[in-house]
Amino acid sequence: MPTAIEAGLYVLVLGSIVGLEVIRRVPALLHTPLMALTNAIAGISLVGSLLLAGSDRGSLITTLGAVAVAASSINVVGGFMITNRMLRMFRPSKAGAHAARKAETDA
Repeated sequence: MPTAIEAGLYVLVLGSIVGLEVIRRVPALLHTPLMALTNAIAGISLVGSLLLAGSDRGSLITTLGAVAVAASSINVVGGFMITNRMLRMFRPSKAGAHAARKAETDA
């Protein structure tokens, strides 16, 4: 029977391998929805780290919780910035939209 640390490491390694294989096989068209889902998962980890940082379980746990809050916050904000940037790539530019409207009125 494995100890709790061995079981946790096993889950971490297995999850990392499966996650890497899943992400590598995602077509480029689906990256934006996948990023949105990843941001939601990161938000859940942010809530968990806030609960851990706010619990009164000792100074080490509170410190680790605060570090987790910082890391999760950076992950969530960065994820939303990247998702927003990717979504802007699919919007038509203002110059292109103006030229298209002008071509429609000229025709």
